[in-house]
Amino acid sequence: MDGAAELVFCVNGRKVIEKNVDPETMLLPYLRKKLQLTGTKYGCGGGGCGACTVMISRYNPITKRIRHYPANACLLPICSLHGAAVTTVEGVGSTKARIHPVQERIAKCHGTQCGFCTPGMVMSIYTLLRNHPEPTLDQLTDALGGNLCRCTGYRPIIDACKTFCKTSGCCQSKENGVCCLDQGINELPEFEEGNKTSPKLFSEEEFLPLDPTQELIFPPELMIMAEKQPQRTRVFVGDRMTWISPVTLKELLEAKVKYPQAPIVMGNTSVGPEVRFKGAFHPVIISPECIEELSVVNHADDGEFLWSLKQRWPRTRKVRPRLQETVQAAIVHERVSEPRQSASFPNSRFPRDLVELFPKFWKFGCLVEQMPGKVSFLSTEGERQIPLNEQFLTKCPSADLKPGEILVSVNIPYSRKWEFVSAFRQAQRQQNALAIVNSGMRVFFGEGGGIIRELSIAYGGVGPTTICAKNSCQKLIGRPWNEEMLDAACRLILDEVSLPGWAPGGKVEFKRTLLISFFFKFYLKVSQILKTMDPVRYPGLADKYESALEDLHSRNHWGTSKYQDVDPKQLPQDPIGRPIMHLSGIKHTTGEAIYCDDMPVLDGELFLAFVTSSRAHAEIVSIDLSEALSLPGVVDIVTEEDLRGVNSFGLFGEPEKLLETQEVSCVGQLVCAVVADSEVQAKRAAKRVKIVYQDLEPVILTIEEAIRHHSFFQGERKLEYGNVDEAFKVVDQILEGEIHMGGQEHFYMETQSMLAVPKGEDQEMDVYVSSQFPKYIQDIVAATLKVPANKIMCHVKRVGGAFGGKVTKTGIMAAITPSPHGCPVRCILERGEDMLITGGRHPYLGKYKAGFMNDGRILALDVEHYCNGGSTLDESLFVIEIGLLKVDNAYKFPNLRFRGWACRTNLPSNTALRGFGFPQSGLITENCITEVAAKCGLSPEKVRMMNMYKEIDQTPYKQEIDATNLIQCWKECMATSSYSLRKVAVEKFNSENYWKKKGLAMVPLKFPVGVLSTAAAQAAALVHIYLDGSVLVTHGGIEMGQGVHTKMIQVASRELRMPMSNVHLRGTSTETVPNANVSGGSLVADLNGLAVKDACQTLLKRLEPIISKNPKGTWKDWVRIVNSVSSRGYESHMNWETGEGHPFEYFVFGAACSEVEIDCLTGAHKNIRTDIVMDIGHSINPALDVGQIEGAFIQGMGLYTIEELKYSPQGVLYTRGPDQYKIPAVSDVPTELHVSFLPPSQNSNTLYSSKGLGEPGVFLGCSVFFAIHDAVRAARQERGLLGPLKLDSPLTPEKIRMACEDKFTKMIPRDEPGSYVPWNIPV
Repeated sequence: MDGAAELVFCVNGRKVIEKNVDPETMLLPYLRKKLQLTGTKYGCGGGGCGACTVMISRYNPITKRIRHYPANACLLPICSLHGAAVTTVEGVGSTKARIHPVQERIAKCHGTQCGFCTPGMVMSIYTLLRNHPEPTLDQLTDALGGNLCRCTGYRPIIDACKTFCKTSGCCQSKENGVCCLDQGINELPEFEEGNKTSPKLFSEEEFLPLDPTQELIFPPELMIMAEKQPQRTRVFVGDRMTWISPVTLKELLEAKVKYPQAPIVMGNTSVGPEVRFKGAFHPVIISPECIEELSVVNHADDGEFLWSLKQRWPRTRKVRPRLQETVQAAIVHERVSEPRQSASFPNSRFPRDLVELFPKFWKFGCLVEQMPGKVSFLSTEGERQIPLNEQFLTKCPSADLKPGEILVSVNIPYSRKWEFVSAFRQAQRQQNALAIVNSGMRVFFGEGGGIIRELSIAYGGVGPTTICAKNSCQKLIGRPWNEEMLDAACRLILDEVSLPGWAPGGKVEFKRTLLISFFFKFYLKVSQILKTMDPVRYPGLADKYESALEDLHSRNHWGTSKYQDVDPKQLPQDPIGRPIMHLSGIKHTTGEAIYCDDMPVLDGELFLAFVTSSRAHAEIVSIDLSEALSLPGVVDIVTEEDLRGVNSFGLFGEPEKLLETQEVSCVGQLVCAVVADSEVQAKRAAKRVKIVYQDLEPVILTIEEAIRHHSFFQGERKLEYGNVDEAFKVVDQILEGEIHMGGQEHFYMETQSMLAVPKGEDQEMDVYVSSQFPKYIQDIVAATLKVPANKIMCHVKRVGGAFGGKVTKTGIMAAITPSPHGCPVRCILERGEDMLITGGRHPYLGKYKAGFMNDGRILALDVEHYCNGGSTLDESLFVIEIGLLKVDNAYKFPNLRFRGWACRTNLPSNTALRGFGFPQSGLITENCITEVAAKCGLSPEKVRMMNMYKEIDQTPYKQEIDATNLIQCWKECMATSSYSLRKVAVEKFNSENYWKKKGLAMVPLKFPVGVLSTAAAQAAALVHIYLDGSVLVTHGGIEMGQGVHTKMIQVASRELRMPMSNVHLRGTSTETVPNANVSGGSLVADLNGLAVKDACQTLLKRLEPIISKNPKGTWKDWVRIVNSVSSRGYESHMNWETGEGHPFEYFVFGAACSEVEIDCLTGAHKNIRTDIVMDIGHSINPALDVGQIEGAFIQGMGLYTIEELKYSPQGVLYTRGPDQYKIPAVSDVPTELHVSFLPPSQNSNTLYSSKGLGEPGVFLGCSVFFAIHDAVRAARQERGLLGPLKLDSPLTPEKIRMACEDKFTKMIPRDEPGSYVPWNIPV
């Protein structure tokens, strides 16, 4: 072995040589910190979000071929890159040279908002195009399956990618049996005559063509190196770890003998996350990346030999038909996305990895009779084979790797006639998600006859290892394949495969149901095949049962957007109302857009890492810092004592402590902070801080516990209108109910980031931070440092997503960050830290009592709201107030009483999140409407329409409302969605299918825009005009993806009557615009746009005398150095004592209609189609506005269906990253998504009569919730379950499946509540 190995690879065509490489270094920090290539982003650190995607290219000197594949740089050790070429987003294209067609099309199709995820999207599609210049739509969906976006809703990204496909604009599918281009059920009618609409937001004709011959070539130097340099084992030695890369099997075995405990790593997708998230450490790692023998597929007469593959099965050579059927079935059910590293059969922890990471493989081990599957191990003592049987699957020691052994081959046998194999799985999300339960089943009927000769059943996800139902299978041998056997099999399986109520992962009853639901699917599938093989002997399935076997998930998406054309009289150079690309769109796609952590490392810069509490409610007995301080590179540890008496700050009334060293009130509370000379050392030292706790009582985690303990922030908030008690006396019926709604994580792609830079004199400091509220950062940092605010300047160029989560906690962390040592200090939270510390959307409990007439008119409504505020006040009271003021949604309730409480619990403080209380309160109201409709025997849509506001009316807080456009949105949505036709089609489908059901639901929207006080509804702007005629605009709003800077330049362009190219906007800073309010509440463009407009008009007024003397002059002729500061805002107020006020400036109206299909056996659902109609006034930029609506809708859809926060009974957050917490992915977007704007009909005092759209669309996601509700109700009615249906949010596969009660849900054992401690609790 060569002990002085040199690492050689290329990055974007440039050769990189590292002679002293640290094996612990991953490619992501190397690119960002060493090479200053910051386009590749840190999103999660675990390969789950795709923000760090790069392309790896390798040359094979034997085949003379180059292979390109995407990889997650956060998990890729640089030691594994010897001889490889790395391409980052900077190497694809840039504004300095040329941009690539991928970059251009994503930007011009409006596929970027905050832009933080965009480089990863670009690299995934770019890699696909390098391999497939004309990809299929399926390939596009797969390529994007590992990339997450929180802003756009994916539709514009899909549109951009589809321009590379050889397809028409058709949806490529026939939902309801009708093509999108056919007339009738899927037709999209135009608005009324006279309202000219535009269907396209971009023009494909303008795009650069894709020319594969112009791509970056593989470096010839690496080719020569691969062909001519002798292959030898490379050894890289670091301070703590040694990396060994053998090039032959012999050398691999020698290394394994010498280091028997060393893991074997290829893609690092197994060992990497364990090291990063679980604290695992391996002093030696062996990587056989260059061993060709482990990269081939061989064929034999008795089976397919798979040697440790680096690629997925579809890329192997053609396999025999019987095997192909088995393999493809497994892949379909596995639903893995495009691999982001070199995938291989694992040698490190075999067989666990083989079973858990590749669970489809278990089934080949079931063939243990005539043609047993085998795995082969090799050691210096020779080769050993073991069968793929239950001993292998259950980690029997004799079937596991021994020290010194490696896995060299896996044999997959061919199946026989009358032998059938299937795989099943169910996950929280369709794609890129580990299974909740997966299963494989095999049956062999010998020579036919339908008598079971062999049967194998295995399950994953229900135990520490794969579980084989061996005894059940044995008892079923010899029985005919009929319904009696099915019933017996289900009971045997449930008896044998036991799952305790406290099982890790929770969802115990759901998992038990899936055990037998999967077997039932297998029974149906085999029965169907038997029927086709011998129609005489085997009866066919009932027609209503056949859909149970159909794949639920469609993959080809399409959508439309309709907006009003600008007035023909509008000047061509006037940009208002036109779909202008995001100001930073191209920079997003090239990686040139700078975010906080992209700023270069400064001289003497230190890094700060937080130490957080591990107990929910406890006294801190002692804190031992000695071990942490002893680590090299540790400079200081900041505790409460170091804050010089300033350890609390109040933004919303109740002061919140910055650091807590006496009594902690939640897991994740900040205790102290380590300052070190590197990020690595700071985080290592933070783990060495030892804290001793004394637990305290009570520990209050849930809303119900808070109610029992009367644990609330302040008193109740109440709003009453009419006479509720009297109204209840005259109604026909009274209904009482409740609904629980879970919280939601912000999951902004850029985690909390800040950099504090002392200026060296006069106690001045610049703070660069990813925040929505620079003024608050300025104030809290100044207070902590005990200096005036004018010494602290806060700068925000752009934010990589925020959604309300970068306000309060951001300020607290920023206040702790500045170093007393006079050095710059950087703090970047890891994803898990961020999710633990910052809280999210408030979980809600809504209780309601409704009095209504038999025709559906609701005359009285009494509602109670409880939100889980967490351990400190934060914005919880404000959330409750907004929720109460908006609880009526689109309905006029003549008599109502609303009350709300913010609960104090021992969870991290929840805070603002897009929609700010309305997504919760609106859902409670809509759930009540749905139940009233069921009681009256009416459709929910009819009851909704009956109770809506009609034209001019008054809200419960006495503010006037004109609901004309609300009714118009409802009618337009009914028409554009073809609701009536599709409702009939849905009912027909449901009558013909027993195990699949469709649902259709439509909900209205009335979203009041405002912030309850005049002071909070103000903004300011500063406009400079320079002598050359160029303009600089600054304002108080934060660019966080919504395109506010783009709109501000549009405003300045119109008002100053100059091209947008003449106007520049540098960012937001307290240095230029002081005392700006927080950016949020859908008001950022409204308020700041008015300020920019006023400033420009003031400038023009000053210049009028000069312009009038020289009307044909240019700006250079007219201008001296001119600037104007302007402040504008809205007036609003609310009096809670009287219940009256004018808290909102205006109302956004809308409606959404969604159709879904559910699988009653698994709980999976498919979003078939959504139609949205919005009243947005006069759009300033239709492209940005459509993006805001779609992005908010998809975020809301995630809130109501798949996003599920899980806490332990001790208050520990389990879901701390994309592996555990699932936001919608590209495959979750409705197959059809249509957005239309209502023609503008009203003028207002808003900016050009436009409306803010950042938040309203979130609530429309509940149309999917109620469509699922409709489908579940249809399933229950067919089963004779006519009683009340209670469904909580999020409506996950678990809740859907368990609500579709049937003979299988009745079979499962149920645990007595209180007889066990559950793994997780609903908070």
